[in-house]
Amino acid sequence: MAERKYHRHIFKENKGGKWVILVLKFFGFFFLLFSIGLSSIFVFYAKDLSRPEKFTEKAFIESTKIYDRSGEILLYEIYGEEKRKVVPLDIVPEYLKQAVILTEDANFYNHFGLDFKGIFRAILVNLKLRKPLQGGSTISQQLIRSSFLTREKTLERKVREIILTLELERRYSKDQILEWYLNQVPFGSNAYGVEAASQTFFKKSVSEISVGEAAILTSLIQAPSYLSPYGENKTELLIRKALILEKIVNAGLLTEKEIEEAKKEEIDFAQILQTIQAPHFAIYVREYLLSNYGEEFLKEKGLKVYTSLDWELQQLAEKVVKEGVERNKAYRAFNATLVAISPKTGKILAMVGSKDFFAEPYPKDCIPGKNCLFEAQFNVALGSKKFPGRQPGSAFKPFVYATAFKKGHTDTTIVVDEETNFGIWGGKPYIPKNYDGRFRGPVTLREALGQSLNVPSVKVLADLAGLEDSIQTAKDLGITSLNKPPSFYGLSLVLGGGEVKLLDMVSAYGVFATEGMKVSPVSILKIVDSKGNIIEENKKTPKRVLEPEIANLITDILSDNEVRAPVFGSNSLMYFENLKVAAKTGTTESFKDGWIIGYTPSLVAGVWAGNNDGSPMVKQPGIVIAGPIWRAFMEGALSETE
Repeated sequence: MAERKYHRHIFKENKGGKWVILVLKFFGFFFLLFSIGLSSIFVFYAKDLSRPEKFTEKAFIESTKIYDRSGEILLYEIYGEEKRKVVPLDIVPEYLKQAVILTEDANFYNHFGLDFKGIFRAILVNLKLRKPLQGGSTISQQLIRSSFLTREKTLERKVREIILTLELERRYSKDQILEWYLNQVPFGSNAYGVEAASQTFFKKSVSEISVGEAAILTSLIQAPSYLSPYGENKTELLIRKALILEKIVNAGLLTEKEIEEAKKEEIDFAQILQTIQAPHFAIYVREYLLSNYGEEFLKEKGLKVYTSLDWELQQLAEKVVKEGVERNKAYRAFNATLVAISPKTGKILAMVGSKDFFAEPYPKDCIPGKNCLFEAQFNVALGSKKFPGRQPGSAFKPFVYATAFKKGHTDTTIVVDEETNFGIWGGKPYIPKNYDGRFRGPVTLREALGQSLNVPSVKVLADLAGLEDSIQTAKDLGITSLNKPPSFYGLSLVLGGGEVKLLDMVSAYGVFATEGMKVSPVSILKIVDSKGNIIEENKKTPKRVLEPEIANLITDILSDNEVRAPVFGSNSLMYFENLKVAAKTGTTESFKDGWIIGYTPSLVAGVWAGNNDGSPMVKQPGIVIAGPIWRAFMEGALSETE
């Protein structure tokens, strides 16, 4: 009795004691439930970590197939059957293992599956760059994610990833995990694992690769399709290779001398073994798909992509380009490209980015992007970030004349063809000459454009059209690369002083063919998933960007055989008996580029000829260099479409 009174007294003195005890009991009970629940969750998800052979078994993959417009010709397949050969870790060169670890998971041998420092570091880098460019996933996480999980970004998926990663690390050694990872990771071109990748890209076992080749394989892990050595981002692949070599030397794995030798090493990539038709066009479509849907989506969904390509016209285009370049070697022109579209729909019917996608570069000892007269995989019709396009020469003139016509001038307006000093441009007097060195006195705008006279055309730009307005007209019609201030181009713009893309030029000329209606280039008609659901369909509609009378006037001038005859002759490559075909040639200063673009209401085709590195050709105009290729294509194509 006294004891109970004592306890009541103590409890009364400490009024909060009761609640403290209750709270402690509650949290103890909660912690117990949490521990039991966490253990249950761990056991529930850990059961998904099946036998280790799972990591090197071929997963079922529904590849994405790219077809021509008929759906009968398979152009390209993204992620078809995996190529894989499992190899033990001890045959993988140490510098490849270390390059992968340094790049993908520098703390691999020290963490327990999760690297919180790496996650924090990635967050800081991404905040600094304001882009999600760096991830914090460990090699173990990447292995779990690619082997067991979908790409769906949910909390449950992340929980499963963490639990399975911890269980993986508990069960297996670091070397075993690294071995599985190196045999499982994708490298692009359907190659999975380092051995298949080495055989695909270098035609040798991974045990035989050099330090530079190891850096290439490591680079590909980040973005295997985007950085493919067979795509347009090969330069970025080589830049990343150099960065990885720096990581290796900073880690003290190799001497600076060994790294310098690796930097100088020429990487000889094996030719693509996968069947690919219309390769430059197929890769153009592939890049669009990767950019808009991502690699994993394309890998898993079994898409069917129906493109705009006309297979018969594509075959014709490839044939005439190859034959034309062979002839042009006499003029020291070693490459050419051709694009054809339907002006009414914008559909790309044919695209040839170089004379031969599978040929060796020329000369063989050239450095891509610097001194190669010919590069097989580079698509000249599209250019790149580093090389946005080619100067079009006089092929740019119709945009300037269209601008003058918009301002009320007509084809009968007179300008004087005479030697003229247009003032100081680029630090020296600008005194352009006509191609033949002659001056003709007063000429009409019809004669000036039809005969491609330079001096009158500069006067049209300076006095009738205006520099800024002419650039705007070109942009309205579809030219996308004139993004510098007008003063950068100056009056030489009318003679082709700005870099443009062949695809843009062909599309822009299509506006003249459609009496002023523009449809941006279309490469994909429809994308269907494995269940037949349409996930994308072309629904582009024409938009008026030029008045019909102006577009028709340009067409009338460019198809006026009589007015162009004094310069080109009455039976030039641009003349088609009994068929109205409008055409314009272009030749750049120093004869670096030869152009011709021509059209009918149903077809527009353009050809560029020259050298990839901009080396001058023998002094011949575009009608001689590019004209025969264009003529051969148009003759064959028009017999089918007209």
